[in-house]
Amino acid sequence: MEWIVSSPRPLVMVVITAAAMYLSLIIMTRLAGVRSFSKMSGFDFAVTVSIGSVLASVILTPDPPLVQGLVALAALFALQMGVATLRVHSDLFEGSTNNKPRLIMSNGEMLRDQMAKAKITENDLLGKLREANVLDFSQVDAAVAETTGDISVLHRQRGDAPLAASLLKGVLAADRYRPRPVVN
Repeated sequence: MEWIVSSPRPLVMVVITAAAMYLSLIIMTRLAGVRSFSKMSGFDFAVTVSIGSVLASVILTPDPPLVQGLVALAALFALQMGVATLRVHSDLFEGSTNNKPRLIMSNGEMLRDQMAKAKITENDLLGKLREANVLDFSQVDAAVAETTGDISVLHRQRGDAPLAASLLKGVLAADRYRPRPVVN
């Protein structure tokens, strides 16, 4: 029966702890900035999951205690801010904490060797093309496996401007992209 019902004291403690952690989360997010919960890199995602784990542990169980949870939360935010600062000032550090984006489709053709390196299946790519409202492979100028695991689909309709090659700066295998002429 204790799996279903609880006495009032633990319920009150959950509410108090949740309110304290929520307020702390708002304050720390304001101090650290919006990147705190971004998906810009695998590192950012890992920190976001860690923050969620700390919140759940502190709110739902008496161990760790509230103060320990607040310190853990502050430490995660401080680490993320420190890594973000180092990434801005050091190309070497940025390269060691980020995956590189990879070109996986160019001018309507799947680059299967690059898809394999990115661990992306044809079905993964087809799903992203459908999400991007691609009606035909010929509409796709490029598809990029981003550092976050997302796939960006860069496509155009007849008469649209071609993809600016500068948008592929830093993308692995970008040299395999060849701009197509505008067709009216």
